[in-house]
Amino acid sequence: MSEFFQANAQIIETRWPAVAARLLTEDSRPLQADLVEGLGSTLSIYGIQLTSRHDRTREAQLQAASLPTDNEVLHVYGTGLGDLQLELLQRPALAQLHVHILNGAVFSLVLQLLDQTPWLSDSRIQLHYAGDRGEICLPFFALPSELVLADDYNAKIRDRLISETHLTFNNREFDPRSPEIVERLQASQALVRGDADVAELFGSCAGMPVFVIATGPSLESHFQALRAIREQPQRPLFICVDTAYRPLLAQGIRPDIVVTIDQRISERHLPPADTAAIRLVYMPMVDPAVLGAWQGPRYVAYSPSPIYQAMRQQLAKGELHGGGSVIHPAVDLAVKMGAGDITLFGADFAFPGDKTHAGWGDGELGPQLVAAKHWVLDGHGQRIKTQLNFRSYLCELERFIAGHPQVRFYNSSRAGAMIAGTAFHPELAV
Repeated sequence: MSEFFQANAQIIETRWPAVAARLLTEDSRPLQADLVEGLGSTLSIYGIQLTSRHDRTREAQLQAASLPTDNEVLHVYGTGLGDLQLELLQRPALAQLHVHILNGAVFSLVLQLLDQTPWLSDSRIQLHYAGDRGEICLPFFALPSELVLADDYNAKIRDRLISETHLTFNNREFDPRSPEIVERLQASQALVRGDADVAELFGSCAGMPVFVIATGPSLESHFQALRAIREQPQRPLFICVDTAYRPLLAQGIRPDIVVTIDQRISERHLPPADTAAIRLVYMPMVDPAVLGAWQGPRYVAYSPSPIYQAMRQQLAKGELHGGGSVIHPAVDLAVKMGAGDITLFGADFAFPGDKTHAGWGDGELGPQLVAAKHWVLDGHGQRIKTQLNFRSYLCELERFIAGHPQVRFYNSSRAGAMIAGTAFHPELAV
């Protein structure tokens, strides 16, 4: 135990004994750590520099400049080498600086190698493990290196941080002034005017169980069970997302309701033949040709997106939750219809079994498996491949579930991502 570690740990043990106890169990020995030199120097973990190797102070100043100067409370995710903490502590308006550990082993190593007492001993500092909290705190700065290095315990907070950081970039495609969006909404206006309001469905299934069926690979393991349940006289309501419709049909499973929101959905995804008994819930960005070909009842819904603001004022319709994926309005529809419990199928947000989707080839519904450079934890607590937008969709679903404690949510598969707020279905989970 180094001299630095003893001094650092003494402060942590005095101020945050629970954090200190956990840090003593962190094993930094397996870390591939190197000293990297430039005009200055820094520590590199698995090739990821914790800070600049040229000018750590200047880098910390740039990072600090992204945070409001007059806030009394700020949050830093990742501990780095202490540079950002020291920079923020120079602010006279600052009353509390919460530092959230994203990788316990990395922080333990830093405590062994460098004196961190100047910021640890400041009375305004509060030290936490990021994963101890279910949600991120604002305003924050997340150290980029530790977003990459975040350990399993803190992974869900890492995902929320990345999703929040990318929010503006992700929303760039949804500019209400975009010519493509304006043209599509104008083309669908007649259908929106004439079709039923999704709000007519709200409250129609009070207390019923509902199955919400997505297209993750784990759906394939439930085809037989879903087919048998579908034939029962007293059964749950089946709501599926658009891309799950064709795979379900191929297995002889007809949903009660299909939900679609995306302008890229075509009749290839939603073949219109023999759909007279199936209700379609859609948002106006869907291709009017696809909507017009559907034989069954159609219901219009809006999301909170600004692209629907003008149409919403002209043509009032009900609203469903928007979180980036069609799974979000599908789940919200089940809640607003009055579901007592909701079981999720194929809601994997990952690529279990090295497949991207059930019933579709690699890359047919988006990036190929080879593009999966990220990970989440599955229902067994193991890392599983995913892509960045899937992690954002997962975050938004978990937030939605947390906001609806009156509904029981079940997950039907341990193969996909662990979904906070759900329990594994006692009979159907595999």
